[in-house]
Order: sequence, then structure tokens, then C-alpha cells
Amino acid sequence: MEFLVLVEDGPERPPVLARVDSMPSLFASEPRARDVVTLYGVPTPESVAMALAAAVESQRSAGSDTAAFRHLGIWPERGALGDAAWRDESTGELMVRNLEIPLEVLKGLAHQLLSECGSLIRRLAAGLAMPDWPEGAWRAINITLNPVIEETKSARSRLDGLLDVFREAQGLTYEYEGD
Repeated sequence: MEFLVLVEDGPERPPVLARVDSMPSLFASEPRARDVVTLYGVPTPESVAMALAAAVESQRSAGSDTAAFRHLGIWPERGALGDAAWRDESTGELMVRNLEIPLEVLKGLAHQLLSECGSLIRRLAAGLAMPDWPEGAWRAINITLNPVIEETKSARSRLDGLLDVFREAQGLTYEYEGD
């Protein structure tokens, strides 16, 4: 599973903890879909794990709807609420399904993520919270978790490499393998 995790700062704290938007692969040549996870406020390992849990669970709940666009808001007291939309292949009709992930499910999956790949999530949260990001740069890091949600050496090395690129880039654009 591939995720782009970013932080959106604002003058006031919104009631939503995070937002998850899915980007299904539109072409057969693309290896997999990507979820964009937007965190609000200062990222913590717990908030990152909760947002990643919502992204993982929304992929599970979509089932065979691999071409579905999913949009979820994550509230710390309510869980995740949103919808999935896709075109029916036979009729071309737009199909929409509401998604609701209870808070207990999110907390359980977030706890599992922290226990299985906690060091990756802690490093991701620390990287996003670093104060020395170049001025005007989006605080965003691309990570990959394998389908069984375990930490891999390649994900760790990609995260470290991406942080090095951001530190050296001084706000310039970059190319990242796989994007």
C-alpha cells in the first residue's frame, strides 16, 4: 500500500483530525493505487497511525471496487466518515456508497499499525513535524507499507532518502522514483 502523507497547517485547528483521499490507478501500467493522507495540526505517531488505519480500512471496505475514489474525514471522537464513488462498467452509471468506520475499529487497527511498524510511523511523524522544512515546501512524505502492513527495509530506506532530499532541496522540486 502506498501513501502520500502530508501536513496542512492553518491558523485554527479544524475539528477533523485528518482526511484520506484515494487515487485509484487509472491505467493498467500503474502498479497500484495511492492514498493521500492529510493531517491537520502537529503530527504525532498516534494521529499518523489513526489516519493510516482509516486509509487501510477504507481500502478493505471498498473490496473489489479498485477503481473507486474514496474520500474520508477522520474525527477523534467519531471515527471515519465519507464515501466511495465509481462508474459501473456495464451501465456507465455513477455508483456511490457511504463509508463509515467506527472509532473502535480505527483505534484497534491504529494500535496494530503502531505495534507492527511503530518505528516507521514515529520517524514519519518526526519528519513531518521537523521545523527546518524549506520555506514554502509542502510537508509531505511518500511511504509504502506492504499488503500485510509490516515494516520493510525498502520503506525505511525510501523514507530516509526522501527526508535527505527535502533537507538538501531548499524548496526546489525533485523527482522521486515511482512517481
